Amino acid sequence: MPTLWLVLIVVALGAVGYVLGRARALATAGGDNRKLHSLPTYYGSNVAMKTIVPAMGVLVLWLLVQPFVVNSTVSGMMPDNAVSEDTTLGLVMSDVRRVADGLDAAVASGIMSADEARNLRTEFTDVRARLGAAGVALGSDVSPEVLRAAQRFRSLNGTGRLLMTVLVLGAAIAGGIWSVMQSHMDYRARNVVEAGIKALLVTAASLAVLTTIGIVLSLIFNTIEFFQRYPAKEFFFSLVWSPSFGGGSELGILPLLWGTLYISLIALLVAVPIGLFAAIYLSEYAGPKVRAIAKPLLEVLAGIPTIVYGLFALLTVGPLLLSVFGADGAGWMKAGTAVMTAGLVMGIMLIPFVSSLSDDIINAVPQSMRDGSYGLGATKSETIRQVVVPAALPGIVGAILLAASRAIGETMIVVLGAGAAARLSLNPFEAMTTVTAKIVSQLTGDADFSSPEALVAFALGMSLFVITLGLNVFALYIVRKYREQYE
Repeated sequence: MPTLWLVLIVVALGAVGYVLGRARALATAGGDNRKLHSLPTYYGSNVAMKTIVPAMGVLVLWLLVQPFVVNSTVSGMMPDNAVSEDTTLGLVMSDVRRVADGLDAAVASGIMSADEARNLRTEFTDVRARLGAAGVALGSDVSPEVLRAAQRFRSLNGTGRLLMTVLVLGAAIAGGIWSVMQSHMDYRARNVVEAGIKALLVTAASLAVLTTIGIVLSLIFNTIEFFQRYPAKEFFFSLVWSPSFGGGSELGILPLLWGTLYISLIALLVAVPIGLFAAIYLSEYAGPKVRAIAKPLLEVLAGIPTIVYGLFALLTVGPLLLSVFGADGAGWMKAGTAVMTAGLVMGIMLIPFVSSLSDDIINAVPQSMRDGSYGLGATKSETIRQVVVPAALPGIVGAILLAASRAIGETMIVVLGAGAAARLSLNPFEAMTTVTAKIVSQLTGDADFSSPEALVAFALGMSLFVITLGLNVFALYIVRKYREQYE
């Protein structure tokens, strides 16, 4: 049974349980609400909670565990000769999943029956032709081992889905029956429901922390594995980035780090002055009507997807800069993809980020400080320059650092606007690349996670994580340390 249907059935059982629990509680009290320990809704909520929560817990746990069990079982049945010197078990398992998906698609579309897919042999020229006509490609190099493993993969997944359906519905029905039997007028349903809601809130709050820990651990373990296969000294101090999946790669992070910082610097040079001046105007000069219109229009930039900014850089800003600084102009620029192209567009993207944070920070400066400055005879501009901005400066610096961390982690604008050349150069009109762009390129396609060329993506991600984490911590430190002086 599809997971969505299963979830809907469990929710429907919870709704039925709510009605039954509420009705049973009222029945035990003779229809008099005053005899109940809790309100009738609590009795219904108790049944719905004990119906849905255990079933969803089983469902989530099963969906997390089943892929590991199936992959481990199928990979264990692969013979030694299935993994040659030119491939790895990871790539073979990728082929197994691809073939299994193709067989599932063929069965779902009616091209072949379930029995035919289960008993398929490697001599299936006519079947491959039918699958190809339907857009399902199994390829001509499917070995007997891979085909058998794919069939076993499908079988285990089907069995797992059936067991999951039985267990989830069983947990929902058992919880519903048990909680309905508890629904009598002396049962403390309100206490149970409130304790359950508190546990749910704690779980939701813990998920963010656990997700962060999981991300960090996945990066750490794969980074350690990378440094076991590639020297850390070469990674951190080499000036060459030249990956080669055939061997002989040079994986120095410095060219990528230079491109990242260079593009981010240009972006900040664009975003900080414009965003800060916009924030000062909106908070100090604009009237309520102008502010009500201008601020939402400025923040529309924050809602534009980064891929759209990337296309804007590729199709508009790049050709515009090329016409001015290219061969027909100053002669400094050879192509539309360059550091300047990505930096300008990224700066435009960061303007609402800087302006919104700075506007909130400037508005937080007490009005009494402005009034005191006016009382001493200062003009409005003098008050802004000598009182408001210095008072808000720690928060503004924190906003700039947060914008810098946002710029460092940007990908799509860099991919489409800056090019893919990993080089150390001071010329902003040359193509360069960043850490995030190379993470994408190294993990595109069927990556072999036993090779340094694929594992380097995790080392790059860990390096970027440490840099952005440091910027965020420093920004929050500045904001929290100095904000209290003006409260």
